[in-house]
Amino acid sequence: MDDDVQREWAAVAAALMVDEGLEARRALQRAQTQLRLPARTPPPGPALIDAAVREHLAIFHADTQPAELRALRETALAWMERLAAFEPLLGGAVWHGTATRLSDIHLQLFSDDPKAVEIALINAGLDYDARCAPGLQGKETSVLSLTVRCDGLGEAVGLHLWVNDAQAQRGARLPDALGRVPRGTRAELRNLLAAAESDAAKGCETCNDGP
Repeated sequence: MDDDVQREWAAVAAALMVDEGLEARRALQRAQTQLRLPARTPPPGPALIDAAVREHLAIFHADTQPAELRALRETALAWMERLAAFEPLLGGAVWHGTATRLSDIHLQLFSDDPKAVEIALINAGLDYDARCAPGLQGKETSVLSLTVRCDGLGEAVGLHLWVNDAQAQRGARLPDALGRVPRGTRAELRNLLAAAESDAAKGCETCNDGP
């Protein structure tokens, strides 16, 4: 029974994450309320949630999600190039391939000067909101949030810059709970975009083949 409850919980949370752009923790909380589950019900684990998200995307968003993901990754890469001095790493749904047009872009930046990123944004004439949140290794981290243009989507998206000290780089790419590399470099993101473009081209060739 617990397995059935966890699968249902994961499915409802996945729908909220994909269709409303909710962050995983908030989606799980809302799903728990919707399903009227007791407070002490064990939540689904990361693997179950990830599988539920990918299943929801495959069933309901297969026609649109790949293009939306590509557009977000292209925007992320542009900003990673722009912020190259801070050795950016891309994380979240945009890195892991589950992002839709409702997803935000999350970049981890590294600098010995905690104000250097803010100064760079100010010098570029960019407006941002600043807050603090638990970041890498659970350390309190400054998060700078901007609204930026995503040309591929033809609309604005959220960009969140997590500003870490340089030492935080050491553990930033250790495997996550699913054994995945949790964040990617500019070179790795370029490779993902190139691979997706190659796959799309092969798909077009197959579609154009005669009987």
